[in-house]
Amino acid sequence: MKPTTTIHPLVDALAERIRGSWNALPELAPLAIDPALEAISGSLDGESLYIRNELRQCRGLRKLHLETARLGGGLQILHCVYFPDPRFDLPIFGADIVAGPAGVSAAIADLSPLGGRLPAAIEATLAALPQRPYRQPRELPPWGTIFSPFVRFVRPSAAEEEQWFSDDVIQLLAVLAEAIEATEPQALDDPSTVLRHSSQLGYCQQQKRNDKTRRVLEKAFNPQWADRYIEELLFDDPRPL
Repeated sequence: MKPTTTIHPLVDALAERIRGSWNALPELAPLAIDPALEAISGSLDGESLYIRNELRQCRGLRKLHLETARLGGGLQILHCVYFPDPRFDLPIFGADIVAGPAGVSAAIADLSPLGGRLPAAIEATLAALPQRPYRQPRELPPWGTIFSPFVRFVRPSAAEEEQWFSDDVIQLLAVLAEAIEATEPQALDDPSTVLRHSSQLGYCQQQKRNDKTRRVLEKAFNPQWADRYIEELLFDDPRPL
């Protein structure tokens, strides 16, 4: 049964802003999702677990994934990743929020490069964006080499900083939307396409090293289900070229 506890304001508000930003994307269309993975209910340590997944696709992006999750009246999660079509010279967008009764413990957002570095126009735009004075920046995990120099990884310490983070995410999405409009696809056998495909595989493999996610899913469901969820939905590999 879907829990009735209130989602943290930042999780709820940012999810709505992300959904609203989809309207700016060209050729936006639904992306099929197994009904068993769309709305998921389970339990963990005696508390109800609810997960909702939304998928879209558009020109330049093979998959847009927005996940929101709640565990009882405590843990709340927003997870959002946009995977590019490797033919397009575009970065991976990612944003995650982990919140609880005490507030937001972690918030991260980035346009992560594929093939070594960000496209020059995106890099220049990101470098010109304001750097907000978050009071509690966080250190990237060991697998965080996949992120760009412009990654935001913070523990927002007040409502003002939560708004900053939400605005930062929407700025990143606006930069990406502009790049999608300006980018033309390359051939499947173009060396740059092959390199971006390989880099996206590496990104997914690095993300799968986050054992915290796997442990929670294994405990709430079972190891086989957790593997399927991670491999098929969270970080599915791009199709072979």
